[in-house]
Amino acid sequence: MTKRQALGAIVFVVGFFMILIPLTYVIRTNGNVKDRFVGFYAEPEDTIDVIMIGSSPVYPYYAAPKIWGEHGITMYPLSTNMQRPKAAVHLIEEARKTQDPDLFVFEMRMYTAEDSALTENMAYTRGVTDNMRYSWNRIKTINALVDDVSERYTYYFDIFKYHSNWKTMVMPSQLRTFRYKYPDPLKGHVINDEVGPSEIADYSYVTDRQPIPADEEEVLKELLEYLKEENLNALFIVSPYTMTYEKQAMFNYMADIIEPYGYNFLNLNDYYEEIGVDFATDFYDYGGHANAIGAEKCTAFLGNYLAENYEFTDKRGQEGYESWEESWQLWQEQAQKAKETIATRIANKDFKILEEEE
Repeated sequence: MTKRQALGAIVFVVGFFMILIPLTYVIRTNGNVKDRFVGFYAEPEDTIDVIMIGSSPVYPYYAAPKIWGEHGITMYPLSTNMQRPKAAVHLIEEARKTQDPDLFVFEMRMYTAEDSALTENMAYTRGVTDNMRYSWNRIKTINALVDDVSERYTYYFDIFKYHSNWKTMVMPSQLRTFRYKYPDPLKGHVINDEVGPSEIADYSYVTDRQPIPADEEEVLKELLEYLKEENLNALFIVSPYTMTYEKQAMFNYMADIIEPYGYNFLNLNDYYEEIGVDFATDFYDYGGHANAIGAEKCTAFLGNYLAENYEFTDKRGQEGYESWEESWQLWQEQAQKAKETIATRIANKDFKILEEEE
């Protein structure tokens, strides 16, 4: 091959990827997960105080705009449905490319499930990998989460999965994601106005310990070692939901592993009274995830906990944070409407019909 031919081949490959990558970003399936990650990449460098990592409890429970409005703390969730704990370290590394947060917060529900069970549905892996920008870290994440080497190419080039979405390219909301960065008005939070009542199941009195799955215990210890090696501060939380004796014992077991590393473990299921949790009104799926009413309560509690236990600079009024004030105003308006809708639904017994969750 001549130098000219080699140069032509290089130009072709570079041009190919210059077209492929933004095209892939555009046709990736739209939805709140994509909006959340696109929004994260759009945040100015070194402006996020707290990064939250975890599964589906994160984005409906904790309203970053409210924490900003009440404490001047900037928080952003890197959350996906049924997020595998093995993804946590890779999401930390992704976040640290552009942000230097004072605190990482990890939601711990998924550590009660065996990782092998979470590999049976590729959506639990793709929720992370298919919402990351193309990079070496994304490749490392895929290699860590996809054991079948022969299947990895469909993750590396996720256009293989989303090629049938080409019709969505005409949607402005999709076209604007060609760089995979566009501000999320609510900073990753999702407001839910449905309701599915449940009954309280308070197991805060439980002191027993029950081991978590061995593969998740190994992942947790690797995460803790990584955090200590990198000198990163962290908080581990469990969001309120319908608790069982077994789950409470497993969370107690997690706390025993985490706290010797010097990190706090906060099980919000031990603070129903302080939070004001009402299982008859605060959840949209019968005790699994918070609606707008539950989110307001849980966010208030977490915001106060962060302000009392960690040191943050109140950035309200500072130049460069105008979008956070706009987000705070928008959240107040939309949350109020959602709470009114919930009240009407409760009065009419218009409760959510559960469908298969992702």
